[in-house]
Amino acid sequence: MAGKLYMVPTPVGNLDDMSPRAIEVLKKVTLILAEDTRTSSQLTRHFDISTPMSSHHKFNEHDTVDHVIERLEGGEDIALITDAGTPGISDPGFLLSRACREADIEVETLPGPTAFVPALVNSGLPCDRFCFEGFLPPKKGRATRITALANDPRTFIVYESPLRLVKTLGELATSCGPDRKASVSREISKLHNETVNGTLQQLITHFTENQPRGEIVIVVGGNNDSSQPKVHKNKYAPDND
Repeated sequence: MAGKLYMVPTPVGNLDDMSPRAIEVLKKVTLILAEDTRTSSQLTRHFDISTPMSSHHKFNEHDTVDHVIERLEGGEDIALITDAGTPGISDPGFLLSRACREADIEVETLPGPTAFVPALVNSGLPCDRFCFEGFLPPKKGRATRITALANDPRTFIVYESPLRLVKTLGELATSCGPDRKASVSREISKLHNETVNGTLQQLITHFTENQPRGEIVIVVGGNNDSSQPKVHKNKYAPDND
């Protein structure tokens, strides 16, 4: 009888967000696949989890999937965790989950932490319908993707690094207009977590004057004004990369 793959969310900040069930699963499986074993070792030590761990990340997942499937087909239960949050959400996980489905191996994803949900709710922007974009393309297709999001009537969410935050806010202001309502959340559930709400222009000003740190989630209100111009001259984005 084949084993089961468990997709186990881990805290995005505060370790107290780790659920008792997630700890139980990680203790009972045969193997833990981790995005970064050094980062995950801190988690397992904290919760006294002694299960063997192996590396599984975006640079090796194509090479390791077949071996993992073989072990699952042999009856082992295996868990996949990432550095923070739910596997598959802008992190490794999709490829292995798909391979398991194709091999008729059961996959069970535990509910748990993910950064964009608290950021969306904290923003105060409509969350009955929304679009999660993850990280924007770094170069090719980036402008096209931003334009499409700018014209979407739904609230949309993107992840960004602190080093590129102001530049990205400027690009969003170009397509969405500087007065579009938005929100930036950082360091979610950590000691110095912060959510700043305002227009895109206000956020550009704030984070130009206050250098951002930590993991960043940008939430932008949808385009509900049919008279709004589709493209705006960008005088807000900085020249530097």
